[in-house]
Amino acid sequence: MKFRTEIRVAPLGTAIGHADGVLFFGSCFADEMCRRMASLKFRAEGNFTGPLFNPASVAALLRRAGDPAPVAADELRQDADGWWFHYDASTLLSAPDRETALGRCNEALDRLRTLLPAARCVVVTFGTAWVYRLRENGRIVANCHKQPQSLFERERLGVGAIVEEWSQLLAGPLAEKEVIFTVSPVRHLGDGLEGNSLSKAVLRLAVGELTERFDRAHYFPAYEILTDDLRDYRFYADDLVHPSQQAVDYVWERFAEAALSDEARRLLPEVERLAAQWNHRPRRADSEAWLALRRRTLERMAELERSAGIDFSEERAQFSGSR
Repeated sequence: MKFRTEIRVAPLGTAIGHADGVLFFGSCFADEMCRRMASLKFRAEGNFTGPLFNPASVAALLRRAGDPAPVAADELRQDADGWWFHYDASTLLSAPDRETALGRCNEALDRLRTLLPAARCVVVTFGTAWVYRLRENGRIVANCHKQPQSLFERERLGVGAIVEEWSQLLAGPLAEKEVIFTVSPVRHLGDGLEGNSLSKAVLRLAVGELTERFDRAHYFPAYEILTDDLRDYRFYADDLVHPSQQAVDYVWERFAEAALSDEARRLLPEVERLAAQWNHRPRRADSEAWLALRRRTLERMAELERSAGIDFSEERAQFSGSR
């Protein structure tokens, strides 16, 4: 007997390898996938200014990456506690003094500007179609930073607006890159269940149009995997909103099957084993047996670095410092 509808995800055609630069943008679900890839030694980074939940804010960040002008001091605002923040960034970049906050914003943008041109693949997770506009200038903000609600107007983006904005990006700065879209399975209960369903439908329709228009645009069904394949509250965390670790593991396995190259998938168990072996902390870190094991592990890492382009420079540096 079958007790659930299991989703079979066809290969996306992206064939991501360990030597490929992969950038993640979007909601906290993008952070989960990025952390997983980075832990397995892929060249993955993302959410340089913190999680971004709506398509307009992700698009704004990518457009800004093409503009060499730095963030100006007058772009920052100060909250009731005296902390300085930017409406296009999360609280991760906020600081109690303006110069520190400004420096964090510009460092994040500079890092993105360095990595984006060389990245082969971009993974974008849309979380919600609901946005907040500043009444003073009509600009959509990425984060309200707990400012008074009277400063904003709330609205829902339309399918056409999302498609138009992202078509320009896919035909412009992202034209030579493989772009994987996902819709976050995280529910935004602040919008109400009805509002959340409507929001996810808008996002899914927009992504559907984009993948039909552009050959290098692909869709990975993270949302459907959690809501239709797993379809049970035991696959959610205690807040009943975010996926549980077991669910994240399952989604990652489906993503690896669909998006990674054959060689990358073949090497995953060994890379995971080497990482666990390297990070193990023995009782006697100065013992000959342990140092010999570290040397053998490092030798295998060097072989994989030469043959598969896997970056183990951090491990090499640690070993040099520990001897």
